[in-house]
Amino acid sequence: MYYVINFQGFGGYASVTVVRFLLGVFEAGLFPGLVYYLTFWYKTEERSIRVAFILASATLAGAFGGAIAYGIGHMNQAGGLSAWRWLFIIEGIPSCLSAFLVWFLLPDYPEDANWLTIQERDLAVQRLHIEGSKGHHKAMTWSDAKATLVDWRLWAHYVVYFGISVPFSSLSLFTPSITAGLGYRDLQAQLMTVPPYAVAYLVQIRTSWSADHFNARGLHSAAMATVGAAGFLASGILPEDAYRARYGCLIVAASGSFACIPPLLGWLSSNIFSTASVGLAIALNIGLGGAPGQIVGVWIYKADEAKEGYPTGHYTNAALLFMVAVGCVILRLYYGRRNKRILASSGGEEVRLFKY
Repeated sequence: MYYVINFQGFGGYASVTVVRFLLGVFEAGLFPGLVYYLTFWYKTEERSIRVAFILASATLAGAFGGAIAYGIGHMNQAGGLSAWRWLFIIEGIPSCLSAFLVWFLLPDYPEDANWLTIQERDLAVQRLHIEGSKGHHKAMTWSDAKATLVDWRLWAHYVVYFGISVPFSSLSLFTPSITAGLGYRDLQAQLMTVPPYAVAYLVQIRTSWSADHFNARGLHSAAMATVGAAGFLASGILPEDAYRARYGCLIVAASGSFACIPPLLGWLSSNIFSTASVGLAIALNIGLGGAPGQIVGVWIYKADEAKEGYPTGHYTNAALLFMVAVGCVILRLYYGRRNKRILASSGGEEVRLFKY
């Protein structure tokens, strides 16, 4: 982010391209890295809620991003810099400052935490004896990578994550445009994006807690995907001048869509039993599932459909969310069958089962 900020002093297409490339490079590993980091510290029934706090906080911050951008737009040519340069600078400075805090204060593993006593470190390691990533485990081998790459159930997770990434991306980018299509303009359109995100924040936290508590991540994701799909479907069906009803549907769609993601990530990381493979699978899930979904999400809300209420975007998101719901149910049934086989062959010994 430091380089991104400093490049803002240069102009031209080439420098902007370099800036965007660097921003993507440095940001790409942040979210999968955070999810992977949680596996070293928390048991499987504790992860989804932690992922939810990370994602929901980013979502809530994004709710005010449009209003902040609107305000920074009035700084155009302040100090001789364009408004978009000020946007990068102002939003980049906190990231630079927090990087130093993370480097010096955030330990890699529980056994390295100098703010814990020896007894507390031992307890932190012991509670993850059966499940959880281990800092002392060996590095990834080719056999580990191959086993992860050819495991079809993981690819099913990636397809499901693609399905949820499209509505997540499209809502994150186009909620101001959608609200503008509902009859709101300028700052009011930006501010009207806050309630959908605020409600989605609360729904994400509650859904993730419940999914972990009842060991039902797949079914919770399926239920919320169905709720989100219903919101998008209703938005597409309603008349374009039904502003209040379509705004309510936007809140429902955002809540259902965003609430799926933390349980899905917690579910994936809970059902991989190798420390090295967990990291690779999370990266593939977000890289192969999330990144293409975000690209698709950029294109489905077409500017020339604003007067019609963006039917292409709404129907596409609804279809993908229904796919997510079906995929989650299929995976839940699959893991149930696998657990029955494991218990039948365990001979009464303690074994690690797949999470639901």
